[in-house]
Amino acid sequence: MKVYRELANDLPAFRNAVITIGTFDGVHQGHQQILQQMKSEAARVNGETVIITFHPHPRKIVSSVPGDIKLINTLEEKTALLEQAGIDNLVVIPFDHQFSNQSADDYVQNFLYHYFKPSVIIIGYDHRFGKGRTGDYHLLEKYGRELGFEVKEISEEMLNQVVISSTRIREALLNNDIDTANHFLGYAYFFEGLVVEGNKIGRTIGFPTANLHISSEEKLIPANGVYAVKIQLGQESFVGMMNIGVRPTVDGKKRVIEVNIFNFNRDIYGNQLIIRIEKFLRGEVKFNGLEELKAQLNADRNQAMEFFA
Repeated sequence: MKVYRELANDLPAFRNAVITIGTFDGVHQGHQQILQQMKSEAARVNGETVIITFHPHPRKIVSSVPGDIKLINTLEEKTALLEQAGIDNLVVIPFDHQFSNQSADDYVQNFLYHYFKPSVIIIGYDHRFGKGRTGDYHLLEKYGRELGFEVKEISEEMLNQVVISSTRIREALLNNDIDTANHFLGYAYFFEGLVVEGNKIGRTIGFPTANLHISSEEKLIPANGVYAVKIQLGQESFVGMMNIGVRPTVDGKKRVIEVNIFNFNRDIYGNQLIIRIEKFLRGEVKFNGLEELKAQLNADRNQAMEFFA
């Protein structure tokens, strides 16, 4: 998959471009149906698939109260998932006030048609674009007749499935319901973190942990608790368990993410780990001292090992 981040000098002349536009956050099971529709259309017209997405998230720019936007995927994660899905091209448009203030007609003529010369545009029946959200499916159809491209509708049923899936995934992750989240995603929820120095209490009770720093402020971190996880370090894969929380037993105040990698004893400070969350084990609990905590961690490890077995 080719990725383009600039409009003017970067874009090639796409061959019979089949285009859709959206955030595709999660690239989950609902999105996969739209991607399949794109690939079918591309095969029909002997063309290539082009997804147009925006960064940063448009709500950060146009909303009067942008709020605390939490995303299922970072841009890098989304890019990797779209490539796995077999999309040919991803165009990441820098979204700013100037772009958001285009009229709907300018958006179609000077953006979509000028840069992409689409053969087919696949769009939701309720898609709105341009300043004041005045552009819609019917305006695209009008320009399609004039400029020579087809407009295909994503059904209401399919769009509802996308919205419901995204909502259910976010809710599930914030409620320790990893099974539901992973079901709607079609893969295990994952994030990437940098291994940083912690206070090393874990190693004193036989459970050394890799403390993770997540660089993306927008990445949705699941609810506090203990999880069975798969860990990727470069090309190597391991299993282990992860705690997200404030560590009440050791009077922690700051929320941390710490991973205990089973059967592992190496210095990995400064390395990036990819964590895939496979199973929720238990909520965060305050124990009466480190011995009680150690006993529970042994039980957690046994439960996680049993799950992976």
